[in-house]
Amino acid sequence: MPRPRVHDPDRVLDAVESLAARSGPAAVTIRAVSEAAGVSNGAVYHRFGSRAGLVGAAWLRAARCFLAMQGELVSAALEPADAVIAAADAPVAFAERHPEASKLLSAINRDELLDNDLPAELSDQLRHVDAELIGLLIRLADALWDRRDAAAVATITTCVVDLPTAIVLSRSRLGCATARAQLHAAVRAVLSVGPTERGSTP
Repeated sequence: MPRPRVHDPDRVLDAVESLAARSGPAAVTIRAVSEAAGVSNGAVYHRFGSRAGLVGAAWLRAARCFLAMQGELVSAALEPADAVIAAADAPVAFAERHPEASKLLSAINRDELLDNDLPAELSDQLRHVDAELIGLLIRLADALWDRRDAAAVATITTCVVDLPTAIVLSRSRLGCATARAQLHAAVRAVLSVGPTERGSTP
């Protein structure tokens, strides 16, 4: 007898996103995902191996989608400061365009996924996502200040990670033009101060 197969993995991963966004990560079980996607439990196990593998695959797909959007926004910017603003705007734009994927990324910590017994290939891909983001932060610091040290990258991280969360995402201000304007102004303010001097403690 042939093993059951998932012919449309994206349909299964869509179900993971929807369940996590609606009811939290704990609601993502093999049975719940199977029912939502209209496939058998066995087919999901055969394709993804375990619940951890299933959630990890969904998280990886969402992260890749986010990084692709962020990269496009940064590439379209004409000036280095505008590129940082574009990178900071990406989490907000992603949450508006892909709300369920955004909620999945915010609800599940990548390190928690890596603590599970994941296939080596999936673990490596999850780590690569973090390396891609760090690489972008370094490139932005280099373009602005010709610096790649920890203090310069920390300043970019404040702009790209901390400010979007504090000003828009954690306060449920998606779609608010004023919040978006405040985010952009806050990024410019942080960039105007810049990082600490080389060799000093950030």
